[in-house]
Amino acid sequence: MARTDRDRWDLATSVGATATMVAAQRALAASPEYALIDDPFAAPLVRAVGMEVYIRLLDGQIPVEQDSEFDPARMARGMACRTRFFDRFFLDATGSGIGQVVILASGLDARAYRLPWPAGTVVYEADMPEVIEFKTSTLRGLGAEPTAERRTVAVDLRDDWAVALQAAGFDPKARTVWSAEGLLVYLPDVAQDALFDNITALSAPGSRLAFEFVPDTAIFQDERWRSHHDRMRELGFDIDFNDLVYHGQRSHIVDYLARAGWRTSSRTVKELHEENGFGYPDDDLAAAFADLTYCSAVLTG
Repeated sequence: MARTDRDRWDLATSVGATATMVAAQRALAASPEYALIDDPFAAPLVRAVGMEVYIRLLDGQIPVEQDSEFDPARMARGMACRTRFFDRFFLDATGSGIGQVVILASGLDARAYRLPWPAGTVVYEADMPEVIEFKTSTLRGLGAEPTAERRTVAVDLRDDWAVALQAAGFDPKARTVWSAEGLLVYLPDVAQDALFDNITALSAPGSRLAFEFVPDTAIFQDERWRSHHDRMRELGFDIDFNDLVYHGQRSHIVDYLARAGWRTSSRTVKELHEENGFGYPDDDLAAAFADLTYCSAVLTG
């Protein structure tokens, strides 16, 4: 179903289901079979959501056919690259003395529970109220305890989330570590600009920001992706990103941030694979997404 400006979701529908998909991939990367990351909470969170296809993925019950692009090992390596990038970003930033963290569109991310945060770190998690409540109650039921002071901000990021964040105790005069992981393509162009305008307005000099972005969402209409999607759908994976992302012209994020005083460094997904000692796949699908870019930035103003 196509997006609308005021649509809503839970963790089994629309954009929310992509959070479950990402958590399932993290669970795969953390499984004993691959052991590429440390995330003991991803699998139980996915099982609690209850989407059958992702439970089957975790249980190794989806058949892998010869010459198929469905490859759990490839999926695990790709998510390990992404997870390691953001984990290192957070720990490097907080290790340098920044004590305030904001995770936008936190979904089923459990970093507030699993990373070794420095003493005194405050982690704000912002997402839809339904998503925040589900994750909080599920992890409480597992007996999990945050490893930092965790503060939740139950808000739609298309609304005035900056006010909600400050109402939760956020201090705009203190340096902040921000992340916008798996978020930007799901925002309209105006909301994307507003997101970064708010981040800049709320950031003291020396604040840091990490995000990843797809330079051109038209890739989800490309025949290389459509063929892959059709094959995955036959296996039970129904998410069609083409229906969920916002297409059309939008600001180039790196240039936009540069004009706002952020100094940005970028790496493509191919470069990130190489940094982690993984070979980047050599096929049409991998080529289509080779420009997927991971960025970190520092506010210099």
